[in-house]
Amino acid sequence: MHGSHGQALSGDHRWLKRFGWPAPGGVQLLCFHSGGGAAGMFRHWAQPAAPGIEIVAVQLPGRADRFGETPYRRMQPLLDDLVTAVEPLLARPFALYGTSMGARVAWALAHALRERSLPQPRALYVAASAAPCLDDGTWLWEDRKDGLEGYVREMGGTPAEVLAEPQLLALLLTTLDADLTVLSTHDFHPETPLDLPIHAFAGSQDPEAPPERMIGWKAETTARFDLTPIPGGHFFDREGDGLVIKTIGSDLGAGRQRS
Repeated sequence: MHGSHGQALSGDHRWLKRFGWPAPGGVQLLCFHSGGGAAGMFRHWAQPAAPGIEIVAVQLPGRADRFGETPYRRMQPLLDDLVTAVEPLLARPFALYGTSMGARVAWALAHALRERSLPQPRALYVAASAAPCLDDGTWLWEDRKDGLEGYVREMGGTPAEVLAEPQLLALLLTTLDADLTVLSTHDFHPETPLDLPIHAFAGSQDPEAPPERMIGWKAETTARFDLTPIPGGHFFDREGDGLVIKTIGSDLGAGRQRS
């Protein structure tokens, strides 16, 4: 199925949403949303996406049209179900993009695919997530006097109407708490780095993952590594997203991901 309204792909329609039109012979870009976010954050990516790039957004349980489902609180069961959901897509070329929590999910998925001897992505694109080598068991959202709500306000990116409505904010915090627990309990230090290009995008003013905290992603691959600073904070604005999409489109289209 196709269209510009996030219609379901063949396979598990709960997990996979396509924004824009299919690109026969092109590369599928599987996009992973941030903690507390949803696949809809990639809806506007379809318009500026480069020719030959298909935007396929992954929807985790506990949000949007999956609100009635229980969100994961551990990475391994999430990965087990995610591999099953994406496997029908892997016969065609694909790459992975994740922002914030989604970056860690995409990275873990690349390892899970390799462990299962399934096709590997052309490249891994990560945004707004500090390098895994910096994980030390402390997290910016923990042990705050202002709680998880304070963390949400500090990171930005949450609509003002959600912050102003206690019931909406409470729902967001419930899902976000589960998502962040996935991260804080994922003590993953792979012995063997990936063998595929990694390109990191870092908000220059991001309090959590500025460029100097994303440069360490270089250690996660034996292949090419690039780091692109993006003006702004943890959540990129439309202009920042546009720069990311343009870079990925150029990267995949030029075949640099094979170098």
